[in-house]
Amino acid sequence: MIACFAILGMAEGVWVVHIPVAQARLHLSDGLLGAALLVGPGAVLLMTPVAGWLADRFGSARIARPVGIVVTFLSVILDSAQTLRMLVAGLLAFGAAAGLLAVASNAQAVLVERGYRRPLMASFHASYSIGGLSGAILGGILASIRAGPVAVCLVAALPAAAVGAAAGCGLTADPAVTRCGRPKAGPGRCRRMRGAGFGRGSARIVALGLLALCCLVSEGTAGNWSAIYLHDNLGTPAGFAVSGFAAFSAAMAVGRLAGDRLAARLGPARLVRGGGLLAALSLAAGLASHDPVAAVAGFALFGAGLSCMIPQLFSAAGNVNPDQPGTGLARVAALGYVGLITGPVLIGACAALTGLPVALGIPVLLGLCVAAGARVLNPLLPAAGARVLEP
Repeated sequence: MIACFAILGMAEGVWVVHIPVAQARLHLSDGLLGAALLVGPGAVLLMTPVAGWLADRFGSARIARPVGIVVTFLSVILDSAQTLRMLVAGLLAFGAAAGLLAVASNAQAVLVERGYRRPLMASFHASYSIGGLSGAILGGILASIRAGPVAVCLVAALPAAAVGAAAGCGLTADPAVTRCGRPKAGPGRCRRMRGAGFGRGSARIVALGLLALCCLVSEGTAGNWSAIYLHDNLGTPAGFAVSGFAAFSAAMAVGRLAGDRLAARLGPARLVRGGGLLAALSLAAGLASHDPVAAVAGFALFGAGLSCMIPQLFSAAGNVNPDQPGTGLARVAALGYVGLITGPVLIGACAALTGLPVALGIPVLLGLCVAAGARVLNPLLPAAGARVLEP
């Protein structure tokens, strides 16, 4: 199960560090490259609702097994694109596969949590972060020695695919899906399926989705604007400017490693409320200090505050309708991905009008909004006597 998250993170990490290589090879301007790169997140957003339906219809394990292998090789195809058209087609395929794997993996994580009767989602998301870091390091080494697609395939894709294939045998079967891939019938099951549209639990799904949107706007802000703020507004060297996002990413990974223990001790609602307050206050303090070191510390604590939010929101979404975890996850994830795509653009537009320091106040307000809305997680705690799932 951990391998599914790590493989997705690693594939994305390998590709991200090869983006400058692809830009130089295809002679793309910054504007044209930026437009092309929107294809991937757009494909993820469009595929997410379909992924939720497929996971509930055929079982998340049946989706995660093959797609986990496909994703590892699509990153190599992206690196070998020789024309803009090939790059766009590769990004479309990679985004669609990533959307499928993300929903299926999170639906699997919900099933595993129920089976173990304790929070586990944050650890799974930590493995994604660690996989992304590993992929970025490995991809950076390969890019520095100008390794070709064949070398990238042999060093990165094939081992990851082998691990994914082996791990796929241990995935948890969905108890609401038959061996032939059809949802199990029954009066209770049918009522729950009818209620899974925009009836039963829809208000909770929308609330969770809005909280996810706030979180991912904030994550996208740190990824796209922290270095610019440190370099342009605080006058730090380019080498130091990247430390803001590095500190943010490291704190995210560490926070997720501790997230399950915190969720078990505090409960998801308290954890998300505390995380929202920590994220808002630390970023506000870092911005107010006008000191580069304090700003980096602010971004680090900002990442720590955000680290456990999405895992708890996704876990809650998968339990709104226990027989259809993929559907709830897909809807919440889709709203969240809207924030991830549009957030950096929103910050940029506001920065053009008011300046970047003021625009970075938006994530501060969003952190407070998440803290205020965290109580929506209270009724969604898994029952202590939840049934144990058999693999």
